[in-house]
Amino acid sequence: MTPLELLYFFGSSLKKYQALQRRKRLPCRVISIGNLTLGGTGKTPAVISLAREAKNRGWKPCILTRGYRGKVPGPCFVSNGETLLLNEEQAGDEALLIAGKLQGVPVVKGKDRYRSGLFALSSLPANRRPDLFILDDGFQHWMLSRDKDVLLVDGTNPFGNRRLFPLGPLREPVKEAGRADIIVITKTESGDRQLLLLNNQKSGDTPHPSLPPRGGGMGGGDRKEETSLNGLMEDLQRVNPRAPVFRAGHRATGFLSTRGESYPLEWGSGKEFFGFCGIGSPRSFEKSLIASGLRLKRVKAFRDHYRFSQGDIEEIRREAEEKSAQWIVTTEKDIMRLKNFALPENLVSLLIEFTVDDRFYDAVLNF
Repeated sequence: MTPLELLYFFGSSLKKYQALQRRKRLPCRVISIGNLTLGGTGKTPAVISLAREAKNRGWKPCILTRGYRGKVPGPCFVSNGETLLLNEEQAGDEALLIAGKLQGVPVVKGKDRYRSGLFALSSLPANRRPDLFILDDGFQHWMLSRDKDVLLVDGTNPFGNRRLFPLGPLREPVKEAGRADIIVITKTESGDRQLLLLNNQKSGDTPHPSLPPRGGGMGGGDRKEETSLNGLMEDLQRVNPRAPVFRAGHRATGFLSTRGESYPLEWGSGKEFFGFCGIGSPRSFEKSLIASGLRLKRVKAFRDHYRFSQGDIEEIRREAEEKSAQWIVTTEKDIMRLKNFALPENLVSLLIEFTVDDRFYDAVLNF
């Protein structure tokens, strides 16, 4: 490690030690979803998908989120499961997106997730009181004990340059993947069809039948990607031989206009688009647009959680016109930060869905 990395590592290690001394447990199940890197793993769609599946299976889930950049300190409801109670400036873009997508699932914002959990339990009526908490971005939230840690790893760029912040994207050394109970490699091709339980394969069991044979049945680019993913899976298995490793995709499902009109994915085929985003992985957004069949003029990237101004919107509109783009497209998360502006009528957001084998949900939700 460099001196800067060591300084960050010692500071975060001290914070971890102090938090573990005060660790507390809520009186019901807690599942954490998080990552080792600073954004870009597709955590928000995964949290939404897990909460929906938990609800479908009879649980009464509640999301506990820090609400990054939200100005209300909490604990407080972003949504009580029925009504949105905060705006983006108060809650943060990710918290508001999660709450807006989940009908019947309360979302509580607060830095101290233990206090947030107690707030939910004491504030909600008995028939809607949670029996499962999903801890959003919780892999490094040491103060709250959890039953299962789900670690997300970006399959397109797992650990960047493998440097700790501020010289790289890592919040912790890669070896800390060893404490995860379940690992999900996100943004993989056909992630909704493919699953690897590496523990079973290591013991000699037959690989999952939907997996293609190594080196066959795919084009050159696909073979290269598959080889890279296999290498990543082997690396993760060495670090954590006990955790099942799943492959997940983030699939585009359609578009939503600023007037609330929904369009199927096929609607965008052949149309010319100008894209922009302020997220942790702009390259992933660009790849999703291209894979959706759009004729892409350009994607303009801003820093993660960028606070747009009306001037930015006007500049984006002008650049789109200069590029002769018919439509402007952004992410659902970015739209959360644009609601108070005068927006172009030709602006749409790309809808993304987390896709994974059902056995992932079995592994997470069976206690």
